[in-house]
Amino acid sequence: MKSRWVLFVPLAIMGLLFGAFIYRLTVPGETLIQSQWINKPMPLFDLPPATAGVAGLKSSQLADGKPRLVNVFASWCIPCRAEAPQLEALKAAGVPIDGIAIRDRPEDVAQFLNEVGNPFDRIGSDMQSSVQIALGSSGVPETFLIDGKGIIREQIQGVILQEQVPEIIAKLEAMK
Repeated sequence: MKSRWVLFVPLAIMGLLFGAFIYRLTVPGETLIQSQWINKPMPLFDLPPATAGVAGLKSSQLADGKPRLVNVFASWCIPCRAEAPQLEALKAAGVPIDGIAIRDRPEDVAQFLNEVGNPFDRIGSDMQSSVQIALGSSGVPETFLIDGKGIIREQIQGVILQEQVPEIIAKLEAMK
């Protein structure tokens, strides 16, 4: 009788492992990767212009005393198009916005800006994604709230939603 019970132990262990596997599939862990640069100065970089007629971007320009947004985007990014009206609303509210174009051709950036509008003061071209990686950015679009000293205070992963616009404005005002 005792030997029969021992035969079911491996089956019970497999059942528990299968149950744990199913649980992790239905209740995923943290899906966002937070930047390790929060509350630290922007990493040093000097990016050339992403397209003609718009200045490039240097990290030193982000410590000019004015809180601002730095938006990581790409012309090939569909969610970036969905985010464009919110960036325009932030610009209209007086928020300075700089951009970092990821793995993008100048003519594609120009066409993107022509189609969705240009809320950016400056746009740096990050062809190798080196600045994106240094920032701990995990994708596009992604936005960083930078205080007037060039310190990254917050990271917004994904599309900025319309209902987030007043909150972002308030956060930047509080950084003044």
